[in-house]
Amino acid sequence: MVQPTYDSTPAVNGSLHSKGDTRRRHFRHLVSNTFARYYFLFSILVLCLVLALVIVFIGKTAMLLLGQISLADFFLSFNWTPEEDKFGAAAFIINTLSLTALTLLISVPVSVGMAVLTAEIAPAWLKRFIRPILDLLVGIPSIVYGYLGLTVLLPLLRRASGESLGDGLLAAGLVLALMVLPTIARISDDAITAVPGKYRDAAYALGSTRLQVILRVVLPAAGRGILAAVILGMTRAIGETMAVVMVIGNTPQLAKTLFTPASVLTSNIVMQISNVEFDSTWNYALHMMAFLLLLISFLLILVIRFLGRKRREG
Repeated sequence: MVQPTYDSTPAVNGSLHSKGDTRRRHFRHLVSNTFARYYFLFSILVLCLVLALVIVFIGKTAMLLLGQISLADFFLSFNWTPEEDKFGAAAFIINTLSLTALTLLISVPVSVGMAVLTAEIAPAWLKRFIRPILDLLVGIPSIVYGYLGLTVLLPLLRRASGESLGDGLLAAGLVLALMVLPTIARISDDAITAVPGKYRDAAYALGSTRLQVILRVVLPAAGRGILAAVILGMTRAIGETMAVVMVIGNTPQLAKTLFTPASVLTSNIVMQISNVEFDSTWNYALHMMAFLLLLISFLLILVIRFLGRKRREG
């Protein structure tokens, strides 16, 4: 009896083709992963290089001021008269801190209240409406806010206060509050939404009302996230320039009232930096102001990172 024979060549060929395809796919994945790894490493190195150049350039130029005047004269004197070699920046520093505090005083209660409304109270259709609006407000350029403050807010403040100008910390604070409000509200909204639902369920099971749950359970649990949102809004308020320049008055003096035309660190830099020689004490003083703003921003960012790490550990 003749035994049937089977041709195993197609199976062998198929197995060889399958192994060849597997090798090619493995090689392509290896090349793509290697490229991606080195590309990301290169991007990080470029970012670090740019940051280092910014710090070195501004810091090096700012340190040249120490050979011209003392730090006490710079930080403690209120006399800013560059034409007479007087470079006291105390008024600008105090005005910057006052403007930031006023901005947060106006914006934080409204922002947190809006976040609570969006995350805890509003129906789903209203949430779908509010959140895109806040995202849109975050992306509006600052000069648009400044123009609205110049053309709409200042005339209203003049009529309401009886002042002849209306420029000053109040106008700048209102404009900055409108700018940072959507940022604080959206990040606070995310922080409140991230609170586990079991916290709310446990509070309701104990007989708490909705207001008690929000005030005593949800907000304390989201406290670090809300604080990070406030600090992020503070960094934008401190570093904002164009909107402030358009409404604050740009006068190098200490703001004794909310309607006194004044100047802050950012507005003084942008108004004067183009009119000074590079190798001059005036320019060194302006770079020292910029370096001070840079240090404040770094400090606030480190605080945000610290709070984020504590939140993850908690």
